Amino acid sequence: MTGPNPLRQPEGGAAKPAVDAMPDPWGVRRAENLLTTLEGVLSARVVTTPLGEVSEIHILAQAGLQPKQLVRNIESALLAHLGLKVDHRKISIAQTAEVKPIETLEKTVVRDRAMHRAVLFENLTARASGRALRVILSVTLSVGGRQETAEEEATDTPRGRAEGAARATVGVLERLLEKYSLVIESIQVVDAVDRSVVFVAVQGMGGRDAVLLTGTAEIRQSPERAAVFAVLDATNRWVDARRPA
Repeated sequence: MTGPNPLRQPEGGAAKPAVDAMPDPWGVRRAENLLTTLEGVLSARVVTTPLGEVSEIHILAQAGLQPKQLVRNIESALLAHLGLKVDHRKISIAQTAEVKPIETLEKTVVRDRAMHRAVLFENLTARASGRALRVILSVTLSVGGRQETAEEEATDTPRGRAEGAARATVGVLERLLEKYSLVIESIQVVDAVDRSVVFVAVQGMGGRDAVLLTGTAEIRQSPERAAVFAVLDATNRWVDARRPA
């Protein structure tokens, strides 16, 4: 290695105790911090001799990078920023899969698991029926990449549309459950706190067991859309516990 060495203690004219010849820890840390700024480098450790000369550089890098190119990047960075010329044979590269903080990994796992389990709203459409003042509502839901659609005819009024959308949503959920049944017990549009909210009560049945499930959703776009989300709010956990794997 040639050139000025920022990792070595300055030399004075007079003899100094041996302890002064020890490497400057801040210089080592400065080199390590520099290397960790390089693309793909996860961690860096610089080992020096008692005289402050670089003897080894250990790099942990992401998988997929070319080791030779990474070594050249390290050599260039040390020379350009610290004036250090290091023999490439002193640089060792270890590669690993993508490393993320544990908090990030936990959030990713929870989100992916939730997306895998959740029943997702896909679409809601309404079209005229062949009967006067009647409308056909179609609701599409998906879970795990599987989509199902159900239709219900309802009176063409805000309450009628909400009831029809709720029944269609229950129809889709029954197809996803296969062995369980859901029945709309009650649906109401409630005005509270300067907002209109759809409230639903759904009876969940399986074998001899029956349970009353309730859910709400604020009306933002239409009563029928809010009715779909109210049914999902009422049934999401019950459905998830009974949905086939």
